[in-house]
Amino acid sequence: MSRQAEKKGPSPSRGVIKMISRGSTDGDSNRTWKARSRKEFLEVDGSGRNEPVISFGPEDLRGVSLPHNDALVIQARVGNYDVLRVFVDNGSSINVIFKEALVQMDLHEYQLEAVEIALFGFAGHAVYPEGEITLPLTLGTGDLRKTVMTIFTVVDAPSSYNIILGRLAMNELRAVASTYHQKIKFPVCGGVGEVKGDQPSSRKCYGETVRVDQKKARREWKGKESQEEVAREREVHFVAEEEQEVVEIESGKHVWVARDIYASTRVNLLNCLKANVSVFAWSQQELAGVSPQVAEHKLNILSGSRPVKQKKRHFGPEKDKVIGEQVGELLLAGHIREVQFHTWLSNVVLIPKATGKWRMCVDLRDLNKACPKDCYPLPRIDQLVDSTSGCELLSFLNAYQGYHQIPLALEDQDKASFITSGGTFCYVVMLFGLKNAGATYQRLMNHVFQKQIGRNIEVYVDDIMIKSRKVSCFIDDLAETFTTLKQYGIKLNPAKCAFGVKIGKFLGFMVTDRGIEVNPEKIKAILNMPSPQSVQDVHKLTGRIAALSRFISRSAHRSYPFFQVLIKAQKFGWDDKCEQACQGLL
Repeated sequence: MSRQAEKKGPSPSRGVIKMISRGSTDGDSNRTWKARSRKEFLEVDGSGRNEPVISFGPEDLRGVSLPHNDALVIQARVGNYDVLRVFVDNGSSINVIFKEALVQMDLHEYQLEAVEIALFGFAGHAVYPEGEITLPLTLGTGDLRKTVMTIFTVVDAPSSYNIILGRLAMNELRAVASTYHQKIKFPVCGGVGEVKGDQPSSRKCYGETVRVDQKKARREWKGKESQEEVAREREVHFVAEEEQEVVEIESGKHVWVARDIYASTRVNLLNCLKANVSVFAWSQQELAGVSPQVAEHKLNILSGSRPVKQKKRHFGPEKDKVIGEQVGELLLAGHIREVQFHTWLSNVVLIPKATGKWRMCVDLRDLNKACPKDCYPLPRIDQLVDSTSGCELLSFLNAYQGYHQIPLALEDQDKASFITSGGTFCYVVMLFGLKNAGATYQRLMNHVFQKQIGRNIEVYVDDIMIKSRKVSCFIDDLAETFTTLKQYGIKLNPAKCAFGVKIGKFLGFMVTDRGIEVNPEKIKAILNMPSPQSVQDVHKLTGRIAALSRFISRSAHRSYPFFQVLIKAQKFGWDDKCEQACQGLL
């Protein structure tokens, strides 16, 4: 086959390469560039003469969802395979084919040549290619198609794309790409061929790449200083638009207060915090817990339930070290004890936290199945949030490992046993993930704050908000709450508390003295969401819209096209009407 060949008829497809998963890379090879330059200089080709003018107009925007900022992702035929997720990147000086896609194509008739030069992408990271391979590349259909033999650099790296077409291929095709029009045009047979971009695929690839970058960033955060980690963990729980500052209420002990609070109120606030420093806990060892006479969690396992002893799950050395450290902290705090004889046995699992660290939990699925449901009602979130409207000052409190402050019934402690590489232990306090734990904690909170709930405080499990209708009542409301907490021995986490603010996040909503406002994090979730590719994606979209329905005018009417897609469950169909409705929400 010549370097540039026009075929009379398309060859039958040998298969379809749909996708590979994860991030992307780019780079350049000096040897490839020099070889290509020599060939292009020596090549005599008159096909470029008298070529038609290539232009883009309004008619090229048909079917394009506007406005958009999508990359140009197309489908092309490479080596007689129809390859999806081909990213057109005019910023890349080479063509890249990722190894996983090449392995699926099974091209034994084409030889892979060795390459010794490293590639360097935008961030300067070096990537060493597996080699180079020359493959036929075909764009277009019917008489308006074009085939060229082009060089691809093989890269063994995770990517959301199968192939990246750089300037090398675009120049060989004499093609012109427009990301705005989502189209590529190229001269062929005296006419102009074209390939349309796939916007839904482009957005999906972008979403996958962003998620991978976020996970990579979280892994890199592990090396940060402990003070920065505490600040990030606090940001996950509490977000306020106004400025706050850290104040020291005792040697080495700090809390967060509003910076723009009145001077006289600030003095009284600091005096109140210093007088009630014992209500805070800076470590697990400071948690004494509430009295069993006040609250105690019982499993009430159903009669006839057979005890389940899970087979030990093995972890790597790194995770075993994390588990050992957290078990040691729990032992030191008195939240667990070593046990030899047990009826139930569960494995531990490690859950990644938003800060990049690990949280040790227990796989309690078998134990939870044997426990009856406690139907104690939780408060209605919308009522709690609405009740904060018009309050001049707010304080957000959070219990320090609230569940661990409630004792577990003595007869049920051996049932909450778990196994690790360092031995077998059981909890003596209520643990996370245990069925009915939320109901037990809410029952405790309702009992503790029965005289304040609805008047100057709102509580949802371990989230507590003090609402002061007037600034003059602020200190009295705070002192009353501290007195109640000390009476029952409940400790607060100072890193997740904020005092005297006018705006903050409570149960997923931004509460202010003006009323309720939409949470920017939830808006971002919809803005960054790619167009749905399946019925499950439509369910996610409608769920997010429902969470923001009170902030979206005529939300039911605007969401009608999405529910039409769900009704037609036999076949997923995302048409232009659905896409326009989706863009109209942004």
